[in-house]
Amino acid sequence: MADAPQDKDIARYADMMAALGTETRLRIVRLLLSAHPGGLVVGEICSELGIPASTLSHHLEKLKSEGLVNVRRESTFLRYTANTQALQDILAFFAECCTRNRAISLEDITCCQEHIQ
Repeated sequence: MADAPQDKDIARYADMMAALGTETRLRIVRLLLSAHPGGLVVGEICSELGIPASTLSHHLEKLKSEGLVNVRRESTFLRYTANTQALQDILAFFAECCTRNRAISLEDITCCQEHIQ
């Protein structure tokens, strides 16, 4: 059995989940995951989600500060990608405690099963 998360880890996951706690940020992360591994430049995200650039900038900064997205400069553009390791860490945080005493069975998690194959 994996070691239980330490307080600092729990605080980190709480901050990450708080950053994901808005509809807009969830939409951004889902969009970036759908564009994985190449990611999207800011203009593409704006167009796809219909979010003004100034609003999008605020949300992307919050996601970046919590380590949920990565950014790299390409000439005059900023390209954002989902930090898949951070998202896997969040899922593992829940999987460890929920599957230990079978509160949630991995077989019962069906939201994504149709996409895995």
